[in-house]
Amino acid sequence: MQLTTIRIAGVPEHFNLPWHLAIEKQKFTKKGINLIWKDYHGGTGAMCKALDANETDIALVLTEGAFKELSQNQHSKMVKIYVESPLLWGIHTGINNNLTSEKELKNATVAISRFGSGSHLMAKVLAFNNGWDPETLTYKTVKNIEGGITEINSDKNTYFLWEHFTTKPFVEAKKAKEIGNLKTPWPCFVILVRKETLKKHKKVIKKIIKIINKEIRKLEKNKAEKEIISLFAKRYKQKEEDIKEWLSITKWNSKKRISKKKFNKIQDALLHYKVIDKAFKYKDVVENMFLA
Repeated sequence: MQLTTIRIAGVPEHFNLPWHLAIEKQKFTKKGINLIWKDYHGGTGAMCKALDANETDIALVLTEGAFKELSQNQHSKMVKIYVESPLLWGIHTGINNNLTSEKELKNATVAISRFGSGSHLMAKVLAFNNGWDPETLTYKTVKNIEGGITEINSDKNTYFLWEHFTTKPFVEAKKAKEIGNLKTPWPCFVILVRKETLKKHKKVIKKIIKIINKEIRKLEKNKAEKEIISLFAKRYKQKEEDIKEWLSITKWNSKKRISKKKFNKIQDALLHYKVIDKAFKYKDVVENMFLA
């Protein structure tokens, strides 16, 4: 059987374990798909750049980053909400940093992985929540989580936003301080697929969505079991108690399509928080491959 090769990009974080499990069980191979996974430590900004440069076909990106990217460059379309629950962001400063509360961050520099990344766009949400003008924020690009931790410890007037549970080991090791957190006012991850890939391999993408949905349903059903908690903890070097807490607030989405109603709700929130400055038409940025 000749396999169709599809490249997929994701962050090296616990949200994406269902994909790795499906690949390891050869679920895609059995359906004629050679799914090649690549980790992107630079997050959503790096993955959007890879989509644009035809270095990947699919990317699992933060919702706010996907909308922001498509407002500037429509090389891809959203095909599915991947994680339905919001993302819990930690607000971090250096271990010897004098910044101890959100209110003190108004004139501080924001360390971000890349412009258009979640760490960039959620800084705008944080500013909005505190009544600051998001347009007055100053930024320093740091590429990834390690760069962010280094920056907040070298510049005492800098803070860095990243997923709470991913940064928790750094906090516990006293390499960073978490002075607060905030949730995204929308589902945290969506799946983007290059338009060229959709045109050429639409049936293959449909198969991929069906396979991962089956894996997600299985995980959702069993995520309170000790075996699953231990698996996540071992793979991502986290404490079982932290994984248990994270799983309790995380919901993967096993629906096949993004409804127009859901799309409009997300878009309205992104416009409200000034993450994007113009509205899209559903059909321009969403590929609906399923009737239901």
